Amino acid sequence: MTDLEELKQRVQKLQSRAATAKTQLHDLAECLPNYWTEIVAVAEKTFDAFAQLDAAKRELAASENSR
Repeated sequence: MTDLEELKQRVQKLQSRAATAKTQLHDLAECLPNYWTEIVAVAEKTFDAFAQLDAAKRELAASENSR
């Protein structure tokens, strides 16, 4: 598998992880005020997932542009 293919696969996995985190944050928001103590942890997890996804997408774009 080439580096580009591996990077595309990584982006797909991170997209899935980010979507799951977004759903968890949304579900938590719907349950408020219950579970309000979990907001920070779930929000940080969601933020991290999207930050990793953004970095991987930028890396993929740079890799594709250098071809």
